[in-house]
Amino acid sequence: MGISLGEGGGKRRAGAKPAMNVTPLVDVVLVLLIIFMVVTPLLTKQLWLNVPPKPEETSPPPAADALPPIVITLAKSGVTKVNNEAVPRDQLAGRVLGMVNARPDKVVFFDAEGDVPYGQALEVMDAVRGGGVETLAVLADELPTP
Repeated sequence: MGISLGEGGGKRRAGAKPAMNVTPLVDVVLVLLIIFMVVTPLLTKQLWLNVPPKPEETSPPPAADALPPIVITLAKSGVTKVNNEAVPRDQLAGRVLGMVNARPDKVVFFDAEGDVPYGQALEVMDAVRGGGVETLAVLADELPTP
């Protein structure tokens, strides 16, 4: 019993062919997919917006003895007005809350000039909401129809 180590005498063994193992790659991709599926709903921010229905042409006008709405306006110069009367910002919340408590509808409207920085408008709205006003409606310009 001899072993032949020569070139021509023995059978050649077929070597293992290299192949890529994709199982770890699939595992990693599935883990990433699950992470993205869990995180994606957390990234969305919600803003609740109540849009009133479009007024009908046949709606009756308000009564003559109806109270005028409370409108807070903010000018670019920083002047805050309540129903066209200038009010300092430190007195704004108390003044508006007193007016709201005397009304049945408890709605305050906010309007700012187009050039007012967004941060200033938010400061005024936060001051009013922090003072106890529950319903603050933001007035918007009507979009032109094409």
